[in-house]
Amino acid sequence: MTSSLTESIKAEARRLGFELVGVTTPDPPPHLDVFEGWVSKGRHGKMDYLAAERARQRRADPLLILPECQSIVVLGIRYGALEEHDAPAKRDTGLLGRVAAYAWGADYHDLLPNRMKALVAFIEAQVGYSVPNRWYTDTGPLLERELAQRAGLGWIGKNTCLIHPRHGSYFLLAEILLGIELDIDPPFKTDQCGTCRRCIDACPTSCILPDRTLDASCCISYLTIELKDAIPAGLRSQIGDWVFGCDICQQVCPWNQRFARPAGETAFAPRESLHAPALVEESSMTPQAFREKFKGSPIKRAKRRGYLRNVAVALGNSRSPQAVPALAAALKTDAEPLVRSHTAWALGQIRTRDAQQALASALEAEAQPDVREEIRLALRGAAEDPAPDRDASSQRSTV
Repeated sequence: MTSSLTESIKAEARRLGFELVGVTTPDPPPHLDVFEGWVSKGRHGKMDYLAAERARQRRADPLLILPECQSIVVLGIRYGALEEHDAPAKRDTGLLGRVAAYAWGADYHDLLPNRMKALVAFIEAQVGYSVPNRWYTDTGPLLERELAQRAGLGWIGKNTCLIHPRHGSYFLLAEILLGIELDIDPPFKTDQCGTCRRCIDACPTSCILPDRTLDASCCISYLTIELKDAIPAGLRSQIGDWVFGCDICQQVCPWNQRFARPAGETAFAPRESLHAPALVEESSMTPQAFREKFKGSPIKRAKRRGYLRNVAVALGNSRSPQAVPALAAALKTDAEPLVRSHTAWALGQIRTRDAQQALASALEAEAQPDVREEIRLALRGAAEDPAPDRDASSQRSTV
């Protein structure tokens, strides 16, 4: 009975688009001490919800989430586009930024719950009664990757991603806790990273640690999504042109380069202008334009102020004089001090005469102390190390 039910659930999950599916127990996670040690060292940055006491208790024992739980179905759905966007350094609409591939299309927080609900409905139809259940996708107090490893879906790589030996790591995970007994899959026991350290060496901020954890406080994904305050000045230049998330540690992984296929769930296919945003245009985006463009997109999580903060940093890292007019306008008119402060930093990176004039002009009108300090620092840096005179119309810039 349990074998046939388990197989029919797996078949239905695959029909719903979950390419990976496995079953594990609700036993306490054996590597909880690694997570607790990570939190105690402050490597979760300002993601305080990870350290909340109630969540930590529930994370240590899934039965506190669903006392009737007998099985946990772990699901993986592929998102596509493993290649970096093949875009020129500049185009008519402006310099280009980069967005993590999972955010090129629909928001999985909107898409996956409906599919998990459909799977639960299928299970209840199979057994003929209501089944106690809870489901999550990146929203609940569960160690998702550990559950996935226990359910046989892959191993946790040096870059902290779950890696499947035939499909790579471009997957989003989800879990359904069920109050019924199913056949349990054997855990994935082998570590197939070997001596490879490409992800560690490629990380611009060196956030990947030797113990298969990462220091989130300096991870580009954290800095551009989870961090709501100012990006530390010492890390801004390392962010490059990423404006939402980062894929570098996955892009360099041999398991993705050799085995992962670019095709994924069609709902995650790139939406126009999301995977390679035109930064100059984005820098003047109004609140209404932000809401309209990113409706149904994960990028809305960064909120306008965080996203335009990231855009300003990417434009500063381009060092392109073509960015100066847009940055100068944002420094004068944007309502968000967070955006203005990072815009000042960006102008300080470009260091042309026009950039310095924009900073000096803004300093006279700026009332916010934090922004004034950023402007002063930018002017000081430009005075100490001025850029040679450049004609913006004749420059070739790279992002």
